[in-house]
Amino acid sequence: MNSSPLSGPVDSLTRREALRRASLLLGVAFTPSILAAVAGAAPADVTKQVLGEPERALVAAVAERLLPRTDTPGAIDAGVPAFIERMVNAYLTDRERRIFVGGVPELEALSQSRAGASFVRLRPEQQDTVLGALAEAAVGRGTTFYSLVREATIVGYFTSELVGKTVLHYDPVPGRFDACIPISEVGNVNWTR
Repeated sequence: MNSSPLSGPVDSLTRREALRRASLLLGVAFTPSILAAVAGAAPADVTKQVLGEPERALVAAVAERLLPRTDTPGAIDAGVPAFIERMVNAYLTDRERRIFVGGVPELEALSQSRAGASFVRLRPEQQDTVLGALAEAAVGRGTTFYSLVREATIVGYFTSELVGKTVLHYDPVPGRFDACIPISEVGNVNWTR
């Protein structure tokens, strides 16, 4: 049997294993809290509301800058801000939640010092500059607000129904398999039919 990190018996492929393999391909390491949420672990306390309206707006703006709308849906289109809020409220550990909630005012302070305004009021290129500085400051620091919001954005985006249908062209009940056909016959999409 092949010993590649992406190989394994087909019948043992779980959602958690699929995400692990996808993260290897994407070069993203997900925290156990993110994996547990996507794998269907029971939430800690879904009645807890950690983020207020200003924090929600900031998280939505960050997610949209990380995965903006182009010719494909953006993070807001895919419902990523609601996914992130659910992650923060119900699935992150207490330590991760403190890091996430504490990172919101840090991002605002960085935005004020770099651009003189709240992050949500900045132009997209200014937001990119602030996020770049935040990402640079996060290098080598382990779990940070930036790492948590980035991975939650990626997981929320690529596990959303909208992205599955419109970007990834997920086909839950695939048709017959035709091995060697011109890609033009399948809509120029080589991973589905």
